[in-house]
Amino acid sequence: MLNTSTQSAKLRTTLTSGPVMKSVRFHGPGDVRVEEVEEPVCGKGQVKMQPAYVGICGTDLHEYIGGPVLIPEQPHHITGSTYPVTMGHEFGGIVEEVGEGVINVVPGMRAVVRPTIFDGTCTACEQGYNHCCENIGFIGLSGYGGGMSKKIVAPAGHFYPIPENVTLEAAAFIEPLAVAWHAVNISPFKPSDSVLILGGGPIGLGVVQVLKLHGAKNIMVSELMDNRKKFCLDYGATHILDPREVCVSQKTRELTDGIGADVIFDAAGVEKAIVGAIPACRTQGTIVNIALWEKDPSFPVNQLMYNEVRYMGAALYDESSFVNTMRALGYGQLKPEAMITSRISLDEVVDKGFKALLENRDQHCKILVDVQS
Repeated sequence: MLNTSTQSAKLRTTLTSGPVMKSVRFHGPGDVRVEEVEEPVCGKGQVKMQPAYVGICGTDLHEYIGGPVLIPEQPHHITGSTYPVTMGHEFGGIVEEVGEGVINVVPGMRAVVRPTIFDGTCTACEQGYNHCCENIGFIGLSGYGGGMSKKIVAPAGHFYPIPENVTLEAAAFIEPLAVAWHAVNISPFKPSDSVLILGGGPIGLGVVQVLKLHGAKNIMVSELMDNRKKFCLDYGATHILDPREVCVSQKTRELTDGIGADVIFDAAGVEKAIVGAIPACRTQGTIVNIALWEKDPSFPVNQLMYNEVRYMGAALYDESSFVNTMRALGYGQLKPEAMITSRISLDEVVDKGFKALLENRDQHCKILVDVQS
């Protein structure tokens, strides 16, 4: 609350504001700051949470390197926010307070945040595809605060109670695993299919885990980094293809009796990788793009046409994929904690978080920020 009083003799204005908190904020490319901001107030229909752990995502790195990309330069259509914004969209925590009218979330509850923001009125939303909203936004990128802060306030619909046996560390993986779950779910994958995954980072690893859960027997991963190769094998990949050592398309065909992969998931977003992988896809196979590309790729569309290869996108996740991912964690069917390679504090986000992931990629998979430490 802002209280302004004026002493007429000296024309001095005294400003009294509410409590402040530490927050990680994006100010521009290469300019992410840990600073103090005013603590948000919980209003009607809102929930106030203390974030516990938040994952640093590839999207966060894209913003740090060359943003704003998804972070709004002009006021966002739904939140009205523009940068600087608080970062962090992969997180859960403890509910501290609920506003008037909130009935499904209570103080003390452990919850995960579904960060997607949608208007509910555009053509995509009216068809039931709110994850493809024309004005899509994200908590931690587009407003309503973010997980990299001591407190966050957002509309109650973003908060989902997590199963008792799911740790708050594991809760930070629900959002990225939901991306993988949705991609597999909308693909034509069948347990008998041979699958190739481009990229063994957190999303690619998520696809490996979801495929194994759904009965996949032949999972090939194209990956360069030794540590990520190991993670892929540990989580159930059957073959690792290093493009520096083998021709990915040729090796894929060798491993599929000359047929090619039934489904290819692109979690890399690298032009050279997708161009090299197209010949690895069987006739009338499917390539699913999950990656967020920094720039539009150029690849041989005629190869897709001649072989009747379907190229499709998987945008984020719908609510059912988010909830099913959370349930799978609760059943112990997904165990992502082994992907954690470092835990850091808010003060260390830039040097031991963003810079570490960019400069020492071969040493890291997933870095979690321990927000309350």
